[in-house]
Amino acid sequence: MSIESQPNPISSFEDFLARLDVPKTCELNKPIFKKMFLDTTDGKKDILDATDKKALKEDVKKIRWLYTLKSNTINIASYTDKTREYPEVAILHIELSRPDRFKRTSQFINRAIPYPLVLIFTCVIEREQRLCLTLADKRINQADKEKWIIEDCIHTKWISMSSVSAAELKFFESLKVSSLPFTNFFAFYQALIKRVIAIKCAEHSGDFSIERAGNPSEKMSNTLRLDKLRELEKLDSQRLEISKKLKNIKQMGKKIELNTQIKKINDKIANIKSSL
Repeated sequence: MSIESQPNPISSFEDFLARLDVPKTCELNKPIFKKMFLDTTDGKKDILDATDKKALKEDVKKIRWLYTLKSNTINIASYTDKTREYPEVAILHIELSRPDRFKRTSQFINRAIPYPLVLIFTCVIEREQRLCLTLADKRINQADKEKWIIEDCIHTKWISMSSVSAAELKFFESLKVSSLPFTNFFAFYQALIKRVIAIKCAEHSGDFSIERAGNPSEKMSNTLRLDKLRELEKLDSQRLEISKKLKNIKQMGKKIELNTQIKKINDKIANIKSSL
């Protein structure tokens, strides 16, 4: 489903940051030099492998640590349980020269920095300034409590700053810090994840919606919608594979069989999209 573009009140990265409205007390705005990532180890080996180092060298122009949200900079409590530690949330800006390996870059930054991160990537793509938001849940490695395990790493698509859709504008507005829960940093971060999942759902439904009544918890709500998005990706891959086979089939009976399979997949996709 196409998502209608709106007259654009956001035309730059600075406009986007203004929408977040992060309190001045949280502002850090310090550069992170590439050497920090190259020097980081897990105690035994480098955090970055050879491909990571190549992506860091060739793709990353600049990294800035924009904000640190912790109990003494904003009125949000830290969170700790048996599996998670959320003492603070950091917001980083990564300026890329090319977007191809941003997922890999996101992974190694998350491995190198132990806090929950909001990674804001920007890149000029097809002569347009674009932005991509990436978040990743982390939990304590029970086998070695000095380490952490990155769970779901989720990201938006590359959003054009010159043609923000109605759904994308709602998404940006929903990220305003004062509109997020201040209970603790885990609740705060889950609410951000919920919004990224919602804009990913909007790519299919056209509607940006973060409220889903009846779900028992923020975490479970996020998991349910994320599972549906993954199922859509899986079905879309299956449909593409069958469509490729169909082009080379001449036997009418086989063509009918494959078209029937595509019809069933389309029905499943439609059902999932209607529930997003």
